[in-house]
Amino acid sequence: MTYIIADNILSPLGETTEQNLSAVAAGVSALKTYPKLWDMPEPLCASLFTPQQHEHMAQECRHHRTGGAAAPTAFESMALCSIRRALAQATVNASSPRVALILSTTKGNAGRLCEQHDETQTWLPGHSAAKIAAILGMASTPIVACNACISGVSALILGARLIESGAYDHAIVCGAECLGLFIASGFYSLKAMSATPCRPFDMERTGMNLGEAAATVVLSKDPQTGLSDGGWHIVQGAVRNDACHISAPSKNGEGAYRTLTAVAEDVCADDIAVINAHGTATLFNDQMESVAITRAGLSAIPVNSYKGYFGHTLGAAGIMETILTMRAIDHHLIIGTKNFEERGVSGNIRIAADNQPTDKQQLIKMISGFGGNNASLLVSKAKAVRPSHHSTLSGKVTHHVIITHGQVSVDGQPLSIAADADTPLLTAIYKRYIGDYPKFYKMDTLSQLGFVASELLLQAESGDDRPSPKDTDHRAVILFNRSSSWATDLKYAKTIGDRDNFFPSPSLFVYTLPNIVAGEIAIRHHYYGETSFFILPERDDEQMRRIVMASALDPSTTSIVTGWLDAEPGGSLTADFKIIE
Repeated sequence: MTYIIADNILSPLGETTEQNLSAVAAGVSALKTYPKLWDMPEPLCASLFTPQQHEHMAQECRHHRTGGAAAPTAFESMALCSIRRALAQATVNASSPRVALILSTTKGNAGRLCEQHDETQTWLPGHSAAKIAAILGMASTPIVACNACISGVSALILGARLIESGAYDHAIVCGAECLGLFIASGFYSLKAMSATPCRPFDMERTGMNLGEAAATVVLSKDPQTGLSDGGWHIVQGAVRNDACHISAPSKNGEGAYRTLTAVAEDVCADDIAVINAHGTATLFNDQMESVAITRAGLSAIPVNSYKGYFGHTLGAAGIMETILTMRAIDHHLIIGTKNFEERGVSGNIRIAADNQPTDKQQLIKMISGFGGNNASLLVSKAKAVRPSHHSTLSGKVTHHVIITHGQVSVDGQPLSIAADADTPLLTAIYKRYIGDYPKFYKMDTLSQLGFVASELLLQAESGDDRPSPKDTDHRAVILFNRSSSWATDLKYAKTIGDRDNFFPSPSLFVYTLPNIVAGEIAIRHHYYGETSFFILPERDDEQMRRIVMASALDPSTTSIVTGWLDAEPGGSLTADFKIIE
């Protein structure tokens, strides 16, 4: 069992979990309207730290800084401050190799590409994670969960799995997001934002707001390592893809439905206090969640959303919102959904419009994101014992594809590829060995690389050039790299760098999320299992093995498509893909 022994929320509403809970319980929102912020063409309604708050965090990090390391960025300072506040509540030695660090973010320091024109590797998420780990004196290789909006819940699930698999005794799980023109322009290009405070699930909802925050939990196999006896533990978590679209949710909520049924399978719905939904206040997300909750038979449980208080805090959302829900329940309270007045979604779900009492001690956190990603988490303070799960995977590699430096091999046998200046390597592979999926030409280079590598892998598995879907409900796709979506990020930054010629591309922005490549593979082959993307500071095969085998603790996973892939600026390509059964 994995226990939550410490936590912290750092947001514009406060520096501690208690301050944030008091604020939202009183109905206070951090959302404000900022005209012409970052030279955006329209007003931005968001929850942002003040310059004074950022300076306070920077000063705190300078105070603790040792050696000649570069000063933490605003993003890194947020994470460090939150982590330190959480660690102060726990008797955990962060320098032990048995302690993992998992950082959850969607874009990390990507804003530096626009604001400081920083095109060095120092803004990469893996670099930030390594820097944070070094400042904390940690010995283990840090992990970045980069799975779009589900990143925070994905990180919590991974932390619990790593502990339950025996790989680590403790895990520091921190989600953080620092906003800037890069992120704001992307959501602006998608026409997804509201210029006024958002209204989750409401009839009059018009879109989402963005927010900044950092949130941390410390997980442990031993509940006694926390300084307070909260008793909360992670019972079950699930990640599923809806295999529908890279930027639009499934109309029938397929992926979300599958995560809900996975975590609530052995639980009485009457024992669950609340479902804390993603509740972004966009038309399609809220509708999809309502359908999924209804399909899962959970529509009698109260549902709430915190987006009206904080906006969508992206990589921090899943962690922050889980903490808030736990601590509210500690006070026998379900927080109301701010700005909700009249239900504007189908189904009969019970939206908690106002604060209401509860004596129940379990919660479900659900969330969804680009790339077809969906995740749910069951957390309990009651004596709910997680079913004993053991991996059914032997770890055997059945097929292996390598693409690097213009060389391609499948199961150790080289392939002849006629690539030249007019036909790049990935296009040559596609034309010669695939040729029936024209969406290939719309993908960015990272997704093209992952796509052709997976196609060759699955052709080897099926024995012909048209791979047939295998075990689509139970196959996971778990991928790794060090460079995130670096090459595409640089391209996108150039589309917004000239304020007189501002043309953010929604299709390009979506591909700045590296997990999209896993979604493309799931859509192509109708995989409804887990899809996850993790970033490491450098390739670490042992850490990758730990993550893959821990992920196999999901009882539904019977095989995994996994591997390392990097597409860096300048054309350097590396893909090393395997099927593990």
